Amino acid sequence: MNQQELGASLAELVDRGHRLLAQAGVSTPINDARLLLADALRCDLHQLDQALLMDWTAEELLTKGVDRTYTDGSQSAALERYQSYLQRRAGREPLQYILGHAYFRYLDLRLGPGVFIPRPETETVVQAGVDALAGMDHPLAVDLCSGSGAIGLSLAIEVPGVRVRAVEIDKQAYRWGALNAADQEAAIRKAGSDYQLLLADATEPTTLSDLDAHVDLVISNPPYVPLDAIPSQPEVRDWDPDLALYGGSADGCLLPCRILDRAKILLAPGGLLVMEHDASQGPAMVAAAQERGYLEACTHQDLAVRDRYLTARRPVFAS
Repeated sequence: MNQQELGASLAELVDRGHRLLAQAGVSTPINDARLLLADALRCDLHQLDQALLMDWTAEELLTKGVDRTYTDGSQSAALERYQSYLQRRAGREPLQYILGHAYFRYLDLRLGPGVFIPRPETETVVQAGVDALAGMDHPLAVDLCSGSGAIGLSLAIEVPGVRVRAVEIDKQAYRWGALNAADQEAAIRKAGSDYQLLLADATEPTTLSDLDAHVDLVISNPPYVPLDAIPSQPEVRDWDPDLALYGGSADGCLLPCRILDRAKILLAPGGLLVMEHDASQGPAMVAAAQERGYLEACTHQDLAVRDRYLTARRPVFAS
């Protein structure tokens, strides 16, 4: 780190990051540069934006704007961190992995290589689950293919008194999910809820078999990408775990259909399935649910007006 870089204004540092990331094809270069700089300086984005308005240098922010005293050495270390972050992001490593976390609804989730990064569109899936459980007395919900825990943990803190059982098959993803569950223990207790995470195959009949025909809500974001629809974004193609992406068949519907089969057994009479799917799979998922005897099968759109998730209900009487 040379003296010119140490004396650069924060605006200059953001601009350098912006230009580097734009050249690398990152779709949100300014936003990413700001977030990476804030993290490198160990401040929040609000503090960074205030310092940018005052045209401060990194040294001024570290000594005036953050409730800590930094030496010149630690300032240099912060800017070296920033350069390292920029190089990783320019290599198209996901921003969430570099920062080590991401926000999802009311959660701040720990994330890193080996776990699927939850997307904003999945927040609409969670909302459907929250709405379905509203007003129930200590409902029971199962989150199949839980990954980071984004869906099940959201239910556990947003639906008072809910009992959530989450299932994840991949050991790396399970470890991230367990970390996030530990982080949310206090919030779950405050809500009067209960959350348990299981390392198992969500499609196996023996998984959670003690809950068969007793579950009020099965909710899932299973792997559903068609095998030949390899994502073009390097952040997805090269970093998201294949096990969390691909649906096991040319149309991507094999694993979602197995979730339909398992959910039909888990659900209590009248219980609801909420399952995310690819934008191209809406009609196929509705048809698959109807073939299995579900009622009220319907696909719903996300905020981008794309088919995003299925809801279907187990009949009250045997079909």
